[in-house]
Amino acid sequence: MSELSQLYMIKAEESLLGAESEFTDGRHNNVANRCYYACFQAAVAALPQAGITPRGSRSDWGHAFVQAEFVGRLINRRQLCPAALRQVLARHITLRHTADYAPEMVTQTHAARALQRTRDFLAAIREKVNAHES
Repeated sequence: MSELSQLYMIKAEESLLGAESEFTDGRHNNVANRCYYACFQAAVAALPQAGITPRGSRSDWGHAFVQAEFVGRLINRRQLCPAALRQVLARHITLRHTADYAPEMVTQTHAARALQRTRDFLAAIREKVNAHES
């Protein structure tokens, strides 16, 4: 695994642990936030493993770029990641926007579902990265 991919997987795992902790403490808006970032960071980790980096600055991992490249290239074109992951980033950013900006609260049910999707997303990325190393 490249150093960059490893760094972003560490961040993703930390964000997942944060989401789990926040869920235990009943802070469902924070769960939504941490779930999105865990998946985003895992997607960033997967992209360089497939030889995909942003143009220009190697650290310019914008949200639109990551979502488009992850879904468009790693799932749709190359089929390196499961199709089940296709909607995860989009669903999570919508839930994160509710949590961070909308005048409503994320429910326990929505937080629990997001947490499970995040666990599944990271497991799939770990499997992809491990398969790439073999």
